[in-house]
Amino acid sequence: MNYKESSYHRQFKFAFITIISVLVFISVILVMITSRIYRNSELDSLEKTGGLYIDMFADEYRNSGQISNQTMQKLHYKFSNEEKLKIYIYDKEGKCIFAEGDYDKNLIEADNRFSVSSKTVVPSSEVKDLDTEIKKEINGKKKKYLKFDSRNLLKSEPYLLYGTKKTFVNNTGERDRMYILFCGRTDNINSFTLKIIIVVSVMSLAVIYLFYVLLSRRTKKLTKYEYDFLRVSEMYVKGDFSETLSTDIDGIPKEITQCVNALAENLKNSEEASKTFIANVSHELRTPITTVGGFVSGILDGTIPKSRQNEYLVIVSKEIQRLKILISSMLNMTKFESGTMTPNFRETNLTDLVIQTVLMFEKKIDEKNLDILGLDSQRLVAVADADLMQQVIYNLVENAVKFVNHGGTLTFEFEKVDGMNCVSIKNTGEGLRDNEIQQVFDRFYKTDASRGKDAAGLGLGLAISRKIVHLHKGHIVVKSVYGEYTKFIIQIPDLNINNGNDNERTDYGRKR
Repeated sequence: MNYKESSYHRQFKFAFITIISVLVFISVILVMITSRIYRNSELDSLEKTGGLYIDMFADEYRNSGQISNQTMQKLHYKFSNEEKLKIYIYDKEGKCIFAEGDYDKNLIEADNRFSVSSKTVVPSSEVKDLDTEIKKEINGKKKKYLKFDSRNLLKSEPYLLYGTKKTFVNNTGERDRMYILFCGRTDNINSFTLKIIIVVSVMSLAVIYLFYVLLSRRTKKLTKYEYDFLRVSEMYVKGDFSETLSTDIDGIPKEITQCVNALAENLKNSEEASKTFIANVSHELRTPITTVGGFVSGILDGTIPKSRQNEYLVIVSKEIQRLKILISSMLNMTKFESGTMTPNFRETNLTDLVIQTVLMFEKKIDEKNLDILGLDSQRLVAVADADLMQQVIYNLVENAVKFVNHGGTLTFEFEKVDGMNCVSIKNTGEGLRDNEIQQVFDRFYKTDASRGKDAAGLGLGLAISRKIVHLHKGHIVVKSVYGEYTKFIIQIPDLNINNGNDNERTDYGRKR
């Protein structure tokens, strides 16, 4: 899989573009907000400086009654140069009556503290009247004009403007109304904005790079996982289960890979079970078919004399019966596993079922001189399918009689424990090894001892018995000590029945 074809790579591109867009948006908003805050602080500073000038101007005007004498000019010049301001004074009609071009250079330079620049300045006679909008706002409720103005009011550049209207008292006691406009340069604002843009840009680039590195690493890691997932899945499709998926990938829930691995394990086991099943079925079918075919061919071609044909036909009949049992058992297994088998639950005397089954093996019991214990116990009644349970008991008693030692003992127990109806069948004898206990309920499984003692057995009896007990929501347990005994315990819970139907089942005796 190509890296760029990965779904995670497409998500990476989308996430990275989104991050860049968000950072650009945040950066623009941040620059705008900080610039506005700084501009407003500069306007506040301009207003304070203008207020100080007005106070000093009012005191001097009260003393001299003039706006262009030496003291006024020095005051005007000082504020203009030190604060880098343009200060304009207008009469009550809005006509400029004093501007920076009205300085008397010799008069100002007479004071050694000042030196007038040779730059070109505009006298009040060339300054246009006070802007109507500014004048209107000053005369309004706010009594002032405080804004960032870029309408080429005075020059082809924006200014910080502070305008106000004041009434001044001259030296004769007369009251004169004047407008005063302060124009501050925006160099500091431009410089601050540029610095903010640089800082924000550098930080944004750093954040973008960091996100790129982190997302790139994570994307490559997840892409590798996606590639491995696809590769391993293709192996599973081909029947190769030699690899499993890693469960410790950050960002991938462990449950997903665990489920996939479990599914693969189940497929592997199922495939192995299918191969084993086919092999076992083939083996079990081949033996009687080969026997039947050989004997029939011998009868047809005369190899077997007529005097012995009946003898061999009896053998053929037994082999055909064995085939019927095998096929019937396999069909029952299929029904159990597909869930199509519907038990007929009713009250059943389990003790009587055991006694009836033991009587079927009376001849073999006598031949082995066995002792039978426990059949005189108190009767155990449970809700079960009598026919199916008898099949289970038959299989277990048959095994017990088959593998009990000569002169040994068969012990039966019937009891009710914690809502479970328990029937146990124990036989003395060779017993089972630990590895045999783990496989004894597998289909077609035969222990080494059973292969010697029961060549005609199919290895399906215990597998079918377990399916039947599970159908009753119960358990079948085997306990064994090698060289001493083997004990099978059937455990089925109490079931409630109504009109012969299982309307409410319990699991191990506890209501759902």
